Amino acid sequence: MLDSSTQHDHRPEGREQHRETGPGDADIPTANAGCGLTVELAGRALEVRHDGLPSDARRLALDCLTDWLGCAIAGTREPASRIVTDCMLDEGGAPQASLVGQGIKASMPQAALVNGTASHVLDYDDVNLALPGHASVAIVPGLLALAEHREAPISDFIAAFVAGYETACRIGKLVSPAHYASGFHATATIGSLGSAMACAHLLSLPLEQSCFALGLAATQAAGLKAMFGSMAKPLHAGMAAQAGLRSALLAQKGFVSRGDALECFQGFARAHGDDFHPDRALAEPDGGYYILGNLFKFHASCFSTHSAIEAMTRLRREHRLTPGSISGIRILAGAECTICNIQSPSTPLETKFSLKTAAALALLGRDTSRLETWDEAAKEDVQAIARNIRVELQPGMGLSKSTVFVAAADRRSLEQTIDCNVPAGDKAAQSRRVADKFSAIAAPVIGARQCGDILRRIASNTHDWTLPDLMRHCGPARR
Repeated sequence: MLDSSTQHDHRPEGREQHRETGPGDADIPTANAGCGLTVELAGRALEVRHDGLPSDARRLALDCLTDWLGCAIAGTREPASRIVTDCMLDEGGAPQASLVGQGIKASMPQAALVNGTASHVLDYDDVNLALPGHASVAIVPGLLALAEHREAPISDFIAAFVAGYETACRIGKLVSPAHYASGFHATATIGSLGSAMACAHLLSLPLEQSCFALGLAATQAAGLKAMFGSMAKPLHAGMAAQAGLRSALLAQKGFVSRGDALECFQGFARAHGDDFHPDRALAEPDGGYYILGNLFKFHASCFSTHSAIEAMTRLRREHRLTPGSISGIRILAGAECTICNIQSPSTPLETKFSLKTAAALALLGRDTSRLETWDEAAKEDVQAIARNIRVELQPGMGLSKSTVFVAAADRRSLEQTIDCNVPAGDKAAQSRRVADKFSAIAAPVIGARQCGDILRRIASNTHDWTLPDLMRHCGPARR
């Protein structure tokens, strides 16, 4: 059992924890083999303070919030979002937290589920390949609901978000690559632990209860990559947010789980794959924070299609390509890109997971940052081009890299390789681009004036406002 007298501000020492035994136990890492890993990661997260974060990390946290809000508000128009909202309203519940873009409130767990689903339904939200997946859509919804209900200042939200974000990325490093490769959607599984840690931080839980929150989230963690292209994928984000929030609230009330859930026998790491790398989980990332490697999407599709879009766009522009000027296209991508290799998509959701469709849109010069583009991507003119594109998946290539080969009608052979896993160097320019994206996708739902109010609030001094102040601007357009 962990020392219940440990306070929020103290980093714990790794220590022996209760563990079960079972067949093949000699080959299973004990808590000590991971250096008390759950304890150590929770302790590091609990130390995060707003004023101790570098300015770029604070800026990125606000950019993640801005980007998340835009995706969530725009996502409320999608059928999956409406269905989840209707189910939550049928349940009834205390009006504790806002459903963004809708002007109504639900209980905190309900808001986490609805807002999390809405924020991921467009597949336009940010990414970090340390996870590998979408940290913000798993962490923000539950944390936002909790912060709004508690009237927390934005500075506390930022610190808690970074604490959850860093924990999720470290757990991603712990179980990579087997966890993702075996079919688990890391946004759903690892994201639930990031959500739990963020909420534990905002609640100022002591170390023991924070570890129990991680254990409760670990035992609820679920989500299959086989669901990509269906409504179940965005539901994963809502489920992760809800599970993390509920886990922290239960732990606060005294609900007990194991305190070594990451490393114990048949715990999270071993149950979800064959990889267990505590050294990688504890190593320091470039710049000291994983959030500095956050990648924002500026194409409204699966992140693993982005390099193919960029490569095809560059070839089209440099060589003035048109559908009539080429005789063939081949795309080389990593073996894990089976997630975005739907051959004949029939819905807008499926087109976002089709390398062929993405490349066809780029060849046609369509604006893949516009949501409407993907609504039309299943039409015959686009799919006629897509059917003549060949995709080859190669072991050893990552999720973010693609090479596009074009055989031109004049017998030229053209080639372009892009790896989109490159964080922006100019963070100020990135912030402006995120703000522009927010306005473009949120204004049709809440209006340009409210978009401006939200952006001004987020850009203001982070000690001067609370989350309820922000959420008052996030309802339907005022008349």
